[in-house]
Amino acid sequence: MTAPDPDALRAHLLAAVPAATASGARVLTALLEDPVASAQFTVTDLAARTGTSEATVVRTARSLGFAGYPQLRLALAAAGPAPAPAALLTESPEDAPDLAGVVATLTALESEALHATARTIDLTALGAAADAVQGARAVDCWGIGASGLLAADFDHKAVRVGLLTRLRTEGHAALVSSETLGPDDTALVVSHSGRTPDVVAAAGRARDRGATVVAVTSSAGSPLAGTADHVLLATGRETAYRAGAMASRAATALVLDCLYVAVVQRLGDRAGDALQRTYRAVEEPRSADGGRPRRRR
Repeated sequence: MTAPDPDALRAHLLAAVPAATASGARVLTALLEDPVASAQFTVTDLAARTGTSEATVVRTARSLGFAGYPQLRLALAAAGPAPAPAALLTESPEDAPDLAGVVATLTALESEALHATARTIDLTALGAAADAVQGARAVDCWGIGASGLLAADFDHKAVRVGLLTRLRTEGHAALVSSETLGPDDTALVVSHSGRTPDVVAAAGRARDRGATVVAVTSSAGSPLAGTADHVLLATGRETAYRAGAMASRAATALVLDCLYVAVVQRLGDRAGDALQRTYRAVEEPRSADGGRPRRRR
């Protein structure tokens, strides 16, 4: 690949971490922490410093789109020093000496994830996903666990602008719902790993039935990404206590908010009218009784 600009290269390295093997992730982390020093290492040096093999270093370079490690070294040399927040990322938040360190480390992780996501998001895929959501007869929003919370947030906002959505935050419910979709429908699937079996299976069934599948995931090489029509990547790194997943949650929320705004732009006045109606629906029951919610009988 043609070497990207320094910031884009760093974002590219970050985006590759979630899908990397444990040994590949060690190589990527070393490159992120000190790209200038890494550019001086031979393949043997880098393998020794990361406790991996020369073959792993070469595979990592190729997985990034370079012909080999020499081409990656040239790109690293051009990237220059890593930005200051990277120093915090060598430690997990739980290892911070005090609460100020916890706040600083988590802030750096989440800031890194947001900037990397913004630099690597595929705008063509984002536009196509927005078209698929805006034009669908029905939009199924799927996510399990923490991903379900993010899917629920998108579902809540989508309903407010007049979209017909169905939220599914349990695996079997997603599988059942997938069998009711057709060519006029869209499945929006949120999964950090992209490997949750029920979600991947449901996405495959939905696509087999002709529905459009939009995946929001941190892993470009995951089974879910391979199944989806449109893939939107959210970048975040893992640490022992899932600080990476916390950062990925922020990055995923950013991607979903970008998708929501793109959909609203396409809806135009229809979205504004629907928002006004839903605001009134919430306010009118309160104002009818002096500001107190009416009791159901």
